[in-house]
Amino acid sequence: MRIAFAGLGHMGAPMAANLLRAGHAVAVYNRSAGHAAELKVLGATVAATPAAAAAGVEVAVTMLADDAAVEQVVLGADGLVGALPRGAAHASMSTISAALSRRLAAAHAAAGQRYVAAPVFGRPEAAAAAKLWIVAAGDEAAIAACRPAFDAIGQGVFVAGREPEAANVVKVAGNFMLASVIEALTEAQVLSRAWGVDPGTFMTVMNALFRSPVVENYGGAIAARRFEPAGFALALGLKDMRLALAAADVRSVPMPFASTLHDRFLAAVGRGMGAIDWSGIARLAAEDAGLPG
Repeated sequence: MRIAFAGLGHMGAPMAANLLRAGHAVAVYNRSAGHAAELKVLGATVAATPAAAAAGVEVAVTMLADDAAVEQVVLGADGLVGALPRGAAHASMSTISAALSRRLAAAHAAAGQRYVAAPVFGRPEAAAAAKLWIVAAGDEAAIAACRPAFDAIGQGVFVAGREPEAANVVKVAGNFMLASVIEALTEAQVLSRAWGVDPGTFMTVMNALFRSPVVENYGGAIAARRFEPAGFALALGLKDMRLALAAADVRSVPMPFASTLHDRFLAAVGRGMGAIDWSGIARLAAEDAGLPG
């Protein structure tokens, strides 16, 4: 399959590499050249613009940081919409707002193209191992057209519905739940540390009770105070809490704990922690309690 791939960050670069390893012909675009050069060694064609990457492909994949980046790559000058062939599909795998997802769907439809929202769950190590979980929503035929690409980068696909924004809401709701677990682990570990309990001992007990990879992985990072390098930057966690609250506001859904998480992430970013892993909110909580962060 001929695929365009835009966005070669911590997640996108290993995803594009897995598409190449699966035998797809991949044209890549990234604002900086580093990862693109690495993928060229694997056989990728490096494009100077999103439009150049999209010329003649069957599927375009975007994996970008936020709404602004996606809007620029898809709808901006030399964007995907202007060059993607009629009938081709765009799979947006970024974590973006439901509002932008609706705009993308309308723009692609007007151009005779197809659009699938397909955000992913998983950290960079899961992306490298082709073990991402993909939540897709859109026209059934459009999702089917994207399946060969999804199969090369993920371990499973959940279909959330026919309206693309449904997948985006599942993603931000899921990230809210992950952030809630991180906050719970943070507060519990700070409490136990304040009473002299070894963090490793505390996590041994919690892992026996909950038996969850989320609890084990994030709890272990918090116990070891291991927040760098970031698998998912704290600033992106703040962005996702904003997306969750925006989606809630549209449908008048109160989310009081999401507001609390938003303020926790905002305070951490304000203290210069935006580039560390989002589990690094534990550093802020520890400092607030007078403990080493």
